[in-house]
Amino acid sequence: MGRVYVVELEGKIYRCKFCLTHLALLDDLVSKAFHCRRGKAYLFNNAVNIIVGDQEERLMLSGMHTVADIFCCCCGQIVGWKYEAAHEQSQKYKEGKYILERGRIIDGIDPELYLDTQMGGSDAEDA
Repeated sequence: MGRVYVVELEGKIYRCKFCLTHLALLDDLVSKAFHCRRGKAYLFNNAVNIIVGDQEERLMLSGMHTVADIFCCCCGQIVGWKYEAAHEQSQKYKEGKYILERGRIIDGIDPELYLDTQMGGSDAEDA
């Protein structure tokens, strides 16, 4: 493998909960209304310092999507997924966007987010 170059973001940022690597900017946040197997999740226009895994078809509550899990480039922990394609017209807005799971990210600016990452969740995105 080669050397890992880490992008340092400026402004209000979301970090990997496990190693504190920068993952996304607050300015790239699209929605806080998403869910995953482990609880709540956020939709972002962009994410950095990630490794995109293999694409797979996944049936979610909102329909069938082609997604790829995303991993922190520093510690290797799964932090969410990337929407590669949506099969339903109403879901096309998600294509090319990133989901970061709240339980796997922290935000040093917003203490409410950090507290929520400590709690378990039971909501599920997968059907």
